[in-house]
Amino acid sequence: MLSGIKEYMKEILAAFPAVLFAIVIHEVSHGYVAYLLGDDTAKRAGRLTLNPIKHLDPIGTLMLVLFHFGWARPVPVNFWKLKHMKRDIILVSLAGPAANFLMAFLVGIVYFKFKLFRYSTFFGYAIPTEPLLMYFCDVMAYLLFINLVLAIFNLIPIPPLDGSKIIMAVLPEKYMMWYAKYEVYGTIVLLVLVLLGIMQMIMNPVLNFFISALQKLFLQ
Repeated sequence: MLSGIKEYMKEILAAFPAVLFAIVIHEVSHGYVAYLLGDDTAKRAGRLTLNPIKHLDPIGTLMLVLFHFGWARPVPVNFWKLKHMKRDIILVSLAGPAANFLMAFLVGIVYFKFKLFRYSTFFGYAIPTEPLLMYFCDVMAYLLFINLVLAIFNLIPIPPLDGSKIIMAVLPEKYMMWYAKYEVYGTIVLLVLVLLGIMQMIMNPVLNFFISALQKLFLQ
């Protein structure tokens, strides 16, 4: 039992910095793109910062660490300030997942090119080496994994995820308002899907596809 607890704590210590980094990149990207497109709401709210405390949602962060599915506090965006509302809602919503995909790509280059997986326990058995090196490799593995999780998960069209805002932006206005009306129930739906294992069934094949693609691309 003690060994199990020890392994679990090692996973948490490796996962948590990766979660913080991925969340910060995701949320700052939303806010920065909104700022470029004319909305300074996130800037005035102090959300264009790399300070993770400004972006963490307690439940979403816990879910991300425990179940590998979670969320951060949404960056405030005033859609009425955007120059071209429908187009810019899509761009702002895509900014977070795009930033996570980019980070996963960059981390994947290092992780697979330098064969760091040999010393990481995340994807299987690790060759024993210096503890700090193994910890670094585990953090890199989580950085790759969590960034992919955030990118894919947030593109699911269930409120309040980014995918739902993209759907709302492309719908005619009367349907857009109807869709937005049910946003309050979205978090409950997401929690149920995660706890029942349905979300894992949906996302695992997509995650495996991207990880395999990065392996084939960089593991030469």
